[in-house]
Amino acid sequence: MLKAVIWDMDGVIIDSAPYHFKAWQEVFQKRGVTFTEEDFKRNFGQRNDTIISNVLGQGLSTSQIDTIADEKERDFRQKVRQHVKPLPGAIELIKSLKEHGFKLALASSAPTKNIRLVTQGLGIKNCFHAIVSGREVTEGKPSPQGFLLAAKKLGVAPENCIVVEDAVAGVTAAKRAGMYCLAITNTHPRVSLNEADIIIDTLESVTMNDLERLLNPNK
Repeated sequence: MLKAVIWDMDGVIIDSAPYHFKAWQEVFQKRGVTFTEEDFKRNFGQRNDTIISNVLGQGLSTSQIDTIADEKERDFRQKVRQHVKPLPGAIELIKSLKEHGFKLALASSAPTKNIRLVTQGLGIKNCFHAIVSGREVTEGKPSPQGFLLAAKKLGVAPENCIVVEDAVAGVTAAKRAGMYCLAITNTHPRVSLNEADIIIDTLESVTMNDLERLLNPNK
């Protein structure tokens, strides 16, 4: 049986939240809008166009949204470049999964330049059999489009996929895709992630048996 683990990136593989928050704060402040930590948490895991519309309203043109998003991401990459550090257990689990025959994909709302910066910085670019960025789908999380596209690229049925997520919208997207979900409490408390099949506090605690049991509950 082909089996896969599909990874979110921000908040799962890398602790990038502080740099995203600061970049968003600055880009909205230039436009006269205060962006709070609560605003950030509420929007975390969603695509840039969705976040911008949520904060600045629905009246912006596509080109205006693209300009704001590009400005924010340039600022983010500048801030995070010297701080590309993995979250505990992430790299070890990715490499272990590959050794155990899992197909691996990265499906993130982030743009390609961010994904390249992180995967190259952590030395895991070649660990993934497929990568899906935010621009490859027409709908962001909680839509399942990104995860379904990742499964299609891998050639693995959704029911044989496990998604690793930290965002509420991401957990919902995984379940809507008909996939199992392993949620990590890096950015949200357990109670917010209760739609997931397994909830953990650190990837260091995950074993191959945990994941195999998800896919083969009767074994």
